[in-house]
Amino acid sequence: MARAVVDAEVDHGYAQLLGDPDRPQGWTLLLDGTAQSHVDLDDPTHLEFEYVRRLGHVVDLMAPQAMPQRVLHLGGGAWTLARYVATTRPRSTQQVIEVDAALVDLVSSRLPADGLGIDVVVGDARAMLTRAVPGSVDLLVLDVFAGARTPAHLTSTQFLESAAAALAPDGVYAANVADGGDLRFARSQVAAAVARFADVAVLASPDVLHGRRFGNLVLIGSAAELPVDGLVRRAAGDPFPATVLAGDDIRRFAADACPPSDRAATPSPLPPPGFFGRPPA
Repeated sequence: MARAVVDAEVDHGYAQLLGDPDRPQGWTLLLDGTAQSHVDLDDPTHLEFEYVRRLGHVVDLMAPQAMPQRVLHLGGGAWTLARYVATTRPRSTQQVIEVDAALVDLVSSRLPADGLGIDVVVGDARAMLTRAVPGSVDLLVLDVFAGARTPAHLTSTQFLESAAAALAPDGVYAANVADGGDLRFARSQVAAAVARFADVAVLASPDVLHGRRFGNLVLIGSAAELPVDGLVRRAAGDPFPATVLAGDDIRRFAADACPPSDRAATPSPLPPPGFFGRPPA
């Protein structure tokens, strides 16, 4: 049973903060019943969600340990990954883009991140991305959900072009992609990344890759070589091990998929009832 509950109306729905019964300063953020983030204020390096842990592996491997990075987070939630970066790579320059001003106020008041150097800006992720100085970002993270779906304007090839333009020559793009079944949406996102980046990889649970359940895939791309061997080792050692697709496996995964343009782009699929904490309709 949750330790405590904080309820609040925010600009784009209904937010709850649920206390973690196993961690004295652990909190889970839900929006309209969908679990968005988990934060441990006592230990920002604790990454509760599987996909966030995999994003943490990307952070750990993309540059020498403790080297400050320039990170742009599209999607705020409770700023879990930004807190992780600030703790593991002090002096990093980070900006979080979050469309919901009331949610920002809730998180900053209830789950403060004072002194971590995280700059939170209210605005639409794609609109704000176009303002990024070309080549100014070492890591760009896409983790935006409207309810339980990634909005269509953040799933197109044009969006990916803007993301790639913001990256430094060896910068990394990392996206949280939610899908299930035949993974048609995920395959289209991978196809778009393969068309834009020299090196692409995906980290996901074998159950998700084989269509046995809905879940999160972490898609990463870069103009430089990705640390695939390191990702394989870390993903295999997780409490819930992940498979890493790279090279020929990635090309086979995306073989028949069409990268979506703005005109053809769709939101990510709606997860089944109960997934991410989403209640039945």
